[in-house]
Amino acid sequence: MSAYGEKELKIFSGNANPNLAKEIARHLGTKLGDCVVSRFNNGEIQVNVNESVRGADIFVVQPSSAPVNDNLMELLVLIDALRRASADRITAVIPFYGYARQDRKTKPREPITAKLVANLLTSAGAGRILTVDLHAGQIQGFFDIPVDHLSGIPILADYFAQKGMADLVVVSPDLGGVTRARDFAERLQVPIAIVDKRRPEPGVAEVMSIVGKVAGKNIIIVDDIIDTAGTLTLGAQALKERGAKQIFACCTHPVLSNPATERIVASCIDEVVVTNTIPLDNKGKLDKITVLSIAPLLADAIGRIHADRSVSELFN
Repeated sequence: MSAYGEKELKIFSGNANPNLAKEIARHLGTKLGDCVVSRFNNGEIQVNVNESVRGADIFVVQPSSAPVNDNLMELLVLIDALRRASADRITAVIPFYGYARQDRKTKPREPITAKLVANLLTSAGAGRILTVDLHAGQIQGFFDIPVDHLSGIPILADYFAQKGMADLVVVSPDLGGVTRARDFAERLQVPIAIVDKRRPEPGVAEVMSIVGKVAGKNIIIVDDIIDTAGTLTLGAQALKERGAKQIFACCTHPVLSNPATERIVASCIDEVVVTNTIPLDNKGKLDKITVLSIAPLLADAIGRIHADRSVSELFN
């Protein structure tokens, strides 16, 4: 019996981020379920669940971070194994939802892969999705099952609030992130600014102007994902050229594809603050990168889902 309810709560994990799953389980006063996710000689995924899950409320923690396809397939096979073992309900806890940037067609004959992934998860047997900071909020509508969408913004904003810095301005790195930046700024009760950029060709960004006052200000650039850090470091340089003092950056999902870390180290950014939705390994040991844990938030949400309590109360 769980402290959150009468039905047994069990946490399982694939190989994507087992340390996060262990931390979540520890916050919930339990331990990870006994399962082994391995490979056959030809690379096929093999799952062995070594304990009974019949009638249990199961939460599978598995971000679809790099290697994206391997981790996604592990999640699907693990869900299928648990469904066939008569689990009562299976919630896929996906701290980072891969393929989220493919949420619409921007040119002819493109796939909408975020929808395809939603279909795969539902077909595998997921009865509910718990995720954090989807790149496109409308992905929630791609599912015909309940989706609980958490935000990492309160954790990041609280970190900067504790610093007690003066003359702060929150900056959105593009027009699409204005809502996120405004939410962050309201929590700190500071103004916002916007980097207006264009992409003359794929993978190339060019800053056109800065909307808002940044001269003589300390800057926090807020985004959901840092991938190659090209847009981030370019925007930081433009802000510095316009008179900004210290420049900080934060995001929920540190994808940090090459050459992101090299760009961050060489940039004028003083500190990059991220969460552990994606494991960073040695990248998280860089002096400029600070990693905050998302585990307490996910653990609280899991406990509330298990007990059929409101998840939205977490953000009141």
